[in-house]
Amino acid sequence: MSATPPTTTKATTAGNPGHAPASGEDGLKAGLKNRHLSMIAIGGVIGAGLFVGSASGIAAAGPGILISYALVGALVVFVMRMLGEMAAANPTSGSFSAYADRALGRWAGFTIGWLYWFFWVVVLAVEATAGAKILEGWMPAVPQWGWALIVMVVLTATNLASVSSYGEFEFWFAGIKVVAIAAFIVVGGLAVFGLLPGSDNPGAGLDYLTSHNGFLPNGPGAILTGVLMVVFSFMGSEIVTLAAGESEDPQRAVRQATNSVIWRIAVFYLGSIFVVVSLLPWDSKEIADKGSYVAALDSIGIPHAGQIMNVIVLTAVLSCLNSGLYTASRMAFSLGQRGDAPKSFGVTNKRGVPQAAIIGSVIFGFISVFFNYMWPDTVFKFLLNASGAVALFVWLAICFTQLKMRGIILRESPEKLRVKMWLFPYLTWATIGMIVFVLGYMVVDGGDNREQVLLSTLVGAVVLGIGVILDRRRRNMAAAAAVQK
Repeated sequence: MSATPPTTTKATTAGNPGHAPASGEDGLKAGLKNRHLSMIAIGGVIGAGLFVGSASGIAAAGPGILISYALVGALVVFVMRMLGEMAAANPTSGSFSAYADRALGRWAGFTIGWLYWFFWVVVLAVEATAGAKILEGWMPAVPQWGWALIVMVVLTATNLASVSSYGEFEFWFAGIKVVAIAAFIVVGGLAVFGLLPGSDNPGAGLDYLTSHNGFLPNGPGAILTGVLMVVFSFMGSEIVTLAAGESEDPQRAVRQATNSVIWRIAVFYLGSIFVVVSLLPWDSKEIADKGSYVAALDSIGIPHAGQIMNVIVLTAVLSCLNSGLYTASRMAFSLGQRGDAPKSFGVTNKRGVPQAAIIGSVIFGFISVFFNYMWPDTVFKFLLNASGAVALFVWLAICFTQLKMRGIILRESPEKLRVKMWLFPYLTWATIGMIVFVLGYMVVDGGDNREQVLLSTLVGAVVLGIGVILDRRRRNMAAAAAVQK
């Protein structure tokens, strides 16, 4: 990838359907350092959902939520391995959308790319509102909508400045998350095993894992309920494969990210949740009232635990906002380069920044924020549910794409197959089966889960229909042009 792109770089492959631009041809600047990519990879698996959403999972499954996290973690590891195989062979800003474009057809790349973009612009509204609530609590003189506006404007300016600005902000945001959760695991682990001096929780220990009606107090079926509640907190681990296309050494960054995803999930998710359910009974009122991490810190006498967690959650929110805007804009940029979005989206400025793609994404982000304030229980709830199952659709598309891409890589550039999916193709098919099972269980489970799957499927079908129509129209135009020649 060129480190000194031209002042204005137009799409080089828009007229080449089904093929993603090669590294160095898309005008993006290689402004992300290896330390940026490393921290993006580590921080990408630590979302705000881990801090604020784990309490409901613990309430549903008890200590058995550890199995739920382990199952979803294994699913993410397999998907990331497949994605890593393709990204190491061909790093690109479009990542899985560009690979689906080539392996499955242009309709597939169009559909999964726009659905993923839609998911992240809705997330922008969710995270902006969450951050604004925390900031308003600290400084109520500024209204909540004002804080949401300030946060969005600052992070938009960061992304517009340069990719290195995004990388630097994300390095520190992710760094704070990593240090905080590592400290939580160490301090909490010492308390669990009775090694923390002055701990105010003498009852802490492994007994909490089986007391209070056992390890699975609500029965084995609660594990699946827990899976549905935690699966979406893992969304974001794939961001590193999009960012790799703008790094100094894309292949190395992707290999490191995919190889380390196992320990990252094991330490940050399983490790921290293990500490929570070992410090307090799963049915503790404190977990329900304060949240799992605040309750755990309070139980061992950490002063100002609530404010500490507010700072950490705000950091996680800002990190998610920063990465969400980056991710949405790079996906829009890739779609623009492939002719599946406005051409202006596929153009970079002299700093190698896809300015139109960023502005276009943030405008829809602002619209979503507006909907969240004006119609939170109607319009915005529809947007949330319509994007709710997109994570699983993306993972499913990655699996089917990898099945085809393995053969393409071996046929064209076998030396690029440096990262390989384990037990191919059997584990790929097993992963597909797991994802389909989760989607099916969401429908059977009913309530919001069923609504998310059905609305997401409806939106996906509409986008797919548009993609098929556009693809057919392009083919007809190309055939007519060939006849005229």
